[in-house]
Amino acid sequence: MAKIKIYSAVVCPYAHRSRLVLQEKGIDFDLIEINLQNKPEGFTDISPYGKVPAMSATGYAYAHNNHRVWESAVINEYLNEVFPNPPLLPSSPIAKAQARIWIDFANTRFVPAFSTLLRSSDIQQQEAAKQELYKHLEFIENEALGKLSGNGPYWFGESVSLVDFTFYPWFERWAALKHYRGLALSEEFTRLRQWKKALKQRDSVVAIANSKELYIERYARFATPVAA
Repeated sequence: MAKIKIYSAVVCPYAHRSRLVLQEKGIDFDLIEINLQNKPEGFTDISPYGKVPAMSATGYAYAHNNHRVWESAVINEYLNEVFPNPPLLPSSPIAKAQARIWIDFANTRFVPAFSTLLRSSDIQQQEAAKQELYKHLEFIENEALGKLSGNGPYWFGESVSLVDFTFYPWFERWAALKHYRGLALSEEFTRLRQWKKALKQRDSVVAIANSKELYIERYARFATPVAA
């Protein structure tokens, strides 16, 4: 029988990405939670980097007898190719290229600024990261949602895509950033706030959503609260 196993950790936003894609496509899978502070013996046989998410698949006609994929962006494109419905990338080559540009933007610019702001204990580094993250939010508001979304709620309009699921896990965790670093998602980012609201209401997102209290608790080990 065909089987997909996804190796995840509840607090990990990268693993969250791939679980969202699995949920959105209605793919049956086994979820295996990994304690990243106490990884099980042999985990690097599945995930050579020792990170989540990682995925293994067996029993599919297109697959080798037993294969593995790791890195969230790669897993998500793999799932979109192997399980084409519903499609989670635009059909035209230029729109598909734009989607990949935004996925790269998330990985190389947005996420590092978010992580530095939350995790750094240096006040100057925090301030620099806060300014950088704010610029990234402006860029998303104007260059992505302002130009690509049209009247639709998602990155590419009416249809949800891998880009939406690439960014969303960090916005579900925004409560931790607000709690520990005092950075709220400003009212001026109207399109971004509408986008977040639309994603938050999708069945695939609701199915695996966690409370803001969980993120505040789990991220306590990385950050200290803003002084009152």
